[in-house]
Amino acid sequence: MGKVIYSVFSSLDGYNTDAERDFSWAFPDDTVVAALTADLASVSTYLYGRRMYETMAVWETDPTAAEGSPESANFAEVWKGADKVVFSSTLEDVWTERTRLEPSFTLNTLERAKAEASGDLTIEGPTLAGTALLLGAVDVVELLICPVTVGAGTKVFPDGLKLGFRLVRERRFDNGMVQVSYEVDRP
Repeated sequence: MGKVIYSVFSSLDGYNTDAERDFSWAFPDDTVVAALTADLASVSTYLYGRRMYETMAVWETDPTAAEGSPESANFAEVWKGADKVVFSSTLEDVWTERTRLEPSFTLNTLERAKAEASGDLTIEGPTLAGTALLLGAVDVVELLICPVTVGAGTKVFPDGLKLGFRLVRERRFDNGMVQVSYEVDRP
């Protein structure tokens, strides 16, 4: 069974979005996009909440999203080729290929997604990932740290989370972003 990887952009002060829910400060350059796309080689399934799904669906529904660069086009193809599971009690339907809707996130629905996956799974978005972290269901945390502080917003980690991590990789990019990957220490 594949690993569950929490993959997230973070400001230096630990936020995924600012107080206005803006994350434009986190847009990666082509070098970072290429590196992140290469990281997705082992990923067969993306796990999303409603907001993250609505944000990411553009890679399939808006052809101009992939027109920015060859790296963006490559990412779009990788994204479209993966399975997606959207956990939402408010969505009535999904509008991208290879996507299924689950009304709620539970350990049972996560275990089913893992059993059906042919590789690793990413869980994206701090709300859904926060629940998975609190349930002890995340194996790896990959932070792409952006060289900015935003002061408030959506936290990368939920309040009350107490976990140990083991650094397994770090990567620096010329634009000032740093990617760190940690395995979750299991007691």
